[in-house]
Amino acid sequence: MTTVLLVDDQALLRVGFRLVLESEPDLEVVGEAADGRVALDQVAALAPDVVLMDIRMPGMDGIEATRRVVADHPGSRVLVLTTFDVDDLAFAALRAGASGFLLKSARPDELVDAIRTVAAGTAVVAPRVLRRMLDLFAPHLPAPGEALVDEGPDPRLAALTPREHDVLRLIAEGASNSEIAAELVVSETTVKTHVGNVFAKLGARDRVQAVIIAYECGVAGSGAARG
Repeated sequence: MTTVLLVDDQALLRVGFRLVLESEPDLEVVGEAADGRVALDQVAALAPDVVLMDIRMPGMDGIEATRRVVADHPGSRVLVLTTFDVDDLAFAALRAGASGFLLKSARPDELVDAIRTVAAGTAVVAPRVLRRMLDLFAPHLPAPGEALVDEGPDPRLAALTPREHDVLRLIAEGASNSEIAAELVVSETTVKTHVGNVFAKLGARDRVQAVIIAYECGVAGSGAARG
């Protein structure tokens, strides 16, 4: 059973989400919150598998709430709700540690699938959309090779082997495991091992976080997307 906490300042939306999710035998809504502060209390008390988090809320918004949930409750994954597919606040929530985002206009089956996907440990955001967000809303991030120029290579990359560095670069380009395997001429099983090692060494929860770290470290930049 996957447990879900609903966080949105609009009561009618929470009711709608609850009706959709409680019709599924493997999903259980364990609580609701109308703002970020209440959400943090609920996460601490209920330890939900997934937090469905609105971004724009009074008081503590969804970005700060996401940052605190990820930092203090690593067992709970955050799926943020947004109005637009390329949104500076949605991007900020991803940088804060959210495992993906979903449009509020999504169909009920898309909502259910997204929650199951996030609960399983996989990110919910198309690589092309993430790359568009990075290109549009993160111009301050370093270009390839420019990260921490004055201080040497970004320390987060120090633990990576040369092959893992290649894997991170390809992940940041939007490559799938099969595409990485073809590029590096290795098996998909080997790629999965490398990807797992990259996530562990970078402290990334999923591909979304790995791509963002790659940008922050200067491993990737504009123009490298695979579509």
